[in-house]
Amino acid sequence: MKKKINIVTLGCSKNIVDSELLMHQLSLGNWEVVHDSNDTSAKVVVINTCGFIGDAKEESVNTILDFVNAKKNGFVDKVYVMGCLSQRYKKDLMNEIPEVDGFYGVSDLPQILKELNTEHNHRALVERKLTTPSHYAYLKISEGCNWGCSYCAIPLIRGKHISRTIESLVEEATILAQKGVKELIVIAQDTTYYGLDIYGERKISELLNKLSRIDGIEWIRLHYAYPFGFPDELIEEIRSNPKICKYLDIPLQHINSEVLRMMRRGVDRTETVRLINKIRNRIPDIAIRTTFLIGHPGETPEAFNELIDFIKAFRFDRVGVFEYSEEEDTYAAINYTDSIPAEEKQRRAEQLMAVQQEISFDLNKEKIGKQFRVIVDRLEGDYFICRTEYDSPEVDQEVLVNASNIPSSGIAPGDFKEVIITDALEYDLYGEFI
Repeated sequence: MKKKINIVTLGCSKNIVDSELLMHQLSLGNWEVVHDSNDTSAKVVVINTCGFIGDAKEESVNTILDFVNAKKNGFVDKVYVMGCLSQRYKKDLMNEIPEVDGFYGVSDLPQILKELNTEHNHRALVERKLTTPSHYAYLKISEGCNWGCSYCAIPLIRGKHISRTIESLVEEATILAQKGVKELIVIAQDTTYYGLDIYGERKISELLNKLSRIDGIEWIRLHYAYPFGFPDELIEEIRSNPKICKYLDIPLQHINSEVLRMMRRGVDRTETVRLINKIRNRIPDIAIRTTFLIGHPGETPEAFNELIDFIKAFRFDRVGVFEYSEEEDTYAAINYTDSIPAEEKQRRAEQLMAVQQEISFDLNKEKIGKQFRVIVDRLEGDYFICRTEYDSPEVDQEVLVNASNIPSSGIAPGDFKEVIITDALEYDLYGEFI
């Protein structure tokens, strides 16, 4: 009889990949693996935590406490904690939650496996047990970050940027394609930095080109591109390669030059505007997703209003926002005073998202009557849930197609279909299959 283990994943897509690697290793041993499950027959739980910002840390701690309570009540035998929160606050967590059976950092896969009496299979290091739908998967191309943005603790948690080789990534992507993956979502803390540490130059364009040659891969999309040093050849690769989605996730964080300087982003307003205009001029149909950090020390009301005007003028397809929270030992925590009240940060964030909601609604209304190629993610209730190449799973909008008059046996997740958009909401579209 195999023992059952529950892997619980919190945080970003990079954590998802880490969990999937652990799950595959465990599945090769004497374990039946479930993910984010409430199955009480799983007597061992591993929680993969996030430690990026205050809200994420609070969620991680609360999740740990929930499973510790389940252990006290006899529903769980063992609780282990891994990931970013455990990496950064291991000693504090050991003192405050001694009921946890073990704490492990972001690079402690061999130690976790040893604790769970499972052999570390080095031949299977590029294989994963997917937690995503079988037709798409994340591909993590590097670990860590070299930038040292003022507010960010990631370099303190995950260390300096370390790229994986092109060969290992092509091997992993090929295995994923053979398992039915059609869409690769390329991720890292900074994808555009890829290759500098091992090849002496940025190799993201070459990597994307080689990934696009893999049989079975239809879409490749790029997340988390850093604006400083953005390679020109990447713009051309996205423009000319039909397998690369006309989609770019590029966190800008702000537009005011003084705030960007205090954030240590390496770019100012003029350089940011020049880059966005260059990308849009060369790829007119590209969808740009970005994020902004609200309430960073030095963000005056005038600087915030400048950001609002920038968003109104540039009309980004997708915008995310998060509020500044002071993180121990970061440059901002050491050198700046967090003087903006939490209520004001929240007010600014809500104002920004209200502006973006109106922009998103206007952009979506412009799509009514137009035809798009979509990938089918799932059947949910009365609708097929689909996405265009301009939308990433989990974070972006979806296209809902009424399934009442369509034989579900003829359509499966991962199928590509053509749709006509018939209606629009702020963050979703409705359509009909052609």
